Amino acid sequence: MQQTIGSMTVELFVTCLIDQFYPETGMNMIKVLEKAGAKVHYNGAQTCCGKTAFINGYWDEAKQIGEHFILTFDTENYVVGPSGSCVAFVRDHYDKLFYNSGLHLEFKRLKNRIFELSDFLVTVLKCDDLGAELKEKAVLHDSVSAHDRQRAYNSPVQLLQHVRGLELLPWEDQNSSCGYQGIGPGQISALAEALLKTECEKIISLGASVMITTDTTCLLNFDTYIRKNDLPLRVLHLA
Repeated sequence: MQQTIGSMTVELFVTCLIDQFYPETGMNMIKVLEKAGAKVHYNGAQTCCGKTAFINGYWDEAKQIGEHFILTFDTENYVVGPSGSCVAFVRDHYDKLFYNSGLHLEFKRLKNRIFELSDFLVTVLKCDDLGAELKEKAVLHDSVSAHDRQRAYNSPVQLLQHVRGLELLPWEDQNSSCGYQGIGPGQISALAEALLKTECEKIISLGASVMITTDTTCLLNFDTYIRKNDLPLRVLHLA
């Protein structure tokens, strides 16, 4: 992939949750990528990666959704998404869904081109300072399902360390589970409720006013719980 940063076109993978619940995050992704020097293309034919169907055991439906995903992003451009778990699902599980199928080679090409936003900024664009400013005390929560856990944590930390006014607090549970079980947007199981209660209490006890995440399912689960219980805490996507 021989493109200079100034001429690089990036395919925006919005994810279904960002499209339905946090469209402003999708717009922020465009601004961030453009500020980093990339051109952004949005293919309106995209839907979902199939993760939720797969989690719930609907492998045939997940494969059907995945076929559409692969064909939608069958270009030479990098594909960049806001969710570590969705990117990891494509990289790690499409191999099972499309093994020995007509789309296996297309998947292999896609696997090398799809990135979570912070990973793409730091690893591909070599950009970790976008001139951002946020005067808050915050903790970072990365995805328990991320493809490369070390990079999933290091890349956003590298970016956040350059945010003016932000105090990033150390948090030993930064990769704990938010309890997402694919049961439906805004619906939290009893297990997830218990996990979220524990994690939110820990975050607040650290003195943090903001939790920053690189995963859309974590964003929705934490945001739903925090709003429901009127907690003195905000959850923000990295973008």
